[in-house]
Amino acid sequence: MPTAGKSTIAEKLSNHLNLPWVSTDQIGAILRAVATREKYPKLFTWEDYDGFQYLNEYPADELADREFAKSEAVWLGVRKFIKEDYTWNDGFIIEGDDILPHLVAQDFSDVSNVKAVFIGDDDIERVRNVVFTRNFVGDDVSTYSDDVKEKEVEWILNYGKKLKNQVLKYTMPWVEVDKSEHDLEKVLTALELSE
Repeated sequence: MPTAGKSTIAEKLSNHLNLPWVSTDQIGAILRAVATREKYPKLFTWEDYDGFQYLNEYPADELADREFAKSEAVWLGVRKFIKEDYTWNDGFIIEGDDILPHLVAQDFSDVSNVKAVFIGDDDIERVRNVVFTRNFVGDDVSTYSDDVKEKEVEWILNYGKKLKNQVLKYTMPWVEVDKSEHDLEKVLTALELSE
């Protein structure tokens, strides 16, 4: 879920397990560099807008749906990376919004060495704090009105609900973070890697 701390947890997990990690944002950027808009339009969901325009053009629930559609397009590269990587024999970590339960279930449900965990944060004040204080969509948030920032909070929470519903449907691990030192242990436990 956006704002839940995926990168922070991935970095801690990487250090704890001594494994490299890659973000789906990086994989998406590589795909956009080699793909065409005509063939893969959903890869370019955000490309024609600045964050302010994008947030103003669509309702919050549609923003969440569009993000899911973009994730499905990026998944083509994520899946290929997982299946064909030969560099990191001991494994690796991939984190990002572009990993969705139905995609993991579709391609890796019978693969024992691929594990997924999904994280969320339903604390609206923590989500709001992240949105109001950081550069989340690529623009200077100080130029956004509070109404636009609240819409961003709304779409993130919509995305989180949709994600959690998929996690439950596919019976995958879900970790509710509290942005504390305990989050890493919760993720390790969900992955059955706890010591």
